[in-house]
Amino acid sequence: MAVYTLDELASLVEGRVVGEAGTRIEGVATLANASSRQISFLANPRYQRQLSETRAAAVILSESELPYCPVNALVTSSPYIAYARIAALFAPDRLSGHHGVHPAACVSADATVHETASIGPNCSIGAGAIVGANSRIGPGCFVAENARIGADCLLVGNVSICHGVRIGERNIIHPGAVIGSDGFGFANVGGEWLKVPQLGSVVIGNDVEIGANTTIDRGALDDTVIEDGVKLDNQIQIAHNVRIGAHTAMAGCVGVSGSTRIGRRCAVAGGVGIAGHLEIADDVTITAMSLVLKSIKNAGSVHSSGIPTEPNRSWNRRLVYFRRLEEMADRLKSIERQLATENNKQED
Repeated sequence: MAVYTLDELASLVEGRVVGEAGTRIEGVATLANASSRQISFLANPRYQRQLSETRAAAVILSESELPYCPVNALVTSSPYIAYARIAALFAPDRLSGHHGVHPAACVSADATVHETASIGPNCSIGAGAIVGANSRIGPGCFVAENARIGADCLLVGNVSICHGVRIGERNIIHPGAVIGSDGFGFANVGGEWLKVPQLGSVVIGNDVEIGANTTIDRGALDDTVIEDGVKLDNQIQIAHNVRIGAHTAMAGCVGVSGSTRIGRRCAVAGGVGIAGHLEIADDVTITAMSLVLKSIKNAGSVHSSGIPTEPNRSWNRRLVYFRRLEEMADRLKSIERQLATENNKQED
């Protein structure tokens, strides 16, 4: 079990200890549930009430929250970032442990699996596939022919990596993700759909995390590309030939249509839909449930189109007005024409 003093943790995050620097910390927990051997954090003012009642050994917080802290404090300008770095010390190393191929796995004689890699039970590794050093392929994963997985990757379980997909280093892919399935390409011939072969692949950079049941389709000709440091939440759909710039993050249930290019360091909130063949500039923020139908060319801009909920009675009243917009617009045009006619008469 990992144990650190509060002073050691403060050095890690360049913070300042207020209280007993030698306090021993054995884990992390929320303000409400932390014990006298755990450290917690306060990054959202909504939880300030819990601060006064916490039983934590110490709390990571900002200077402005220090007067309200009844226990030891680790003061830093970015409490959430400090918490993330400290929590990593107590997280289990999912890449350590067993190396080698489980007896229940099926590995092609033409595959290359590094001696420090781990292949779990019921995995299938196809001909020509490569699994890099210290990578862990969890139970039930499928790695198709000629797919490449770099060093220090974790496929948690039941992940499908289709043929020819290339995955970089230090990536985490959660259960149910499918990388490299065919893009949705069909041509209409006389009312029937003719499949267009998807001849590209998927290329994923380094330090990428892909959530559970997220799908990334292979390109039609060129590759679908996910650059370094991208973070994708659960149940996201990335269509064929999309390119996502480095360090962009997307929350759950985002859908990106084919051939759209998304810039670097963008933040796309949950439920956003992005149409195909668009260009999204760097550092763009798109708020939850928005529908993007045009390219966004202004770097650093914020875009919204989702309608927040409100009491049902109020919404129904507004819906009545919405349905009458065309009628009201026609009436307004009629009034404007009448006023224009009267003004012309007065001028004559």
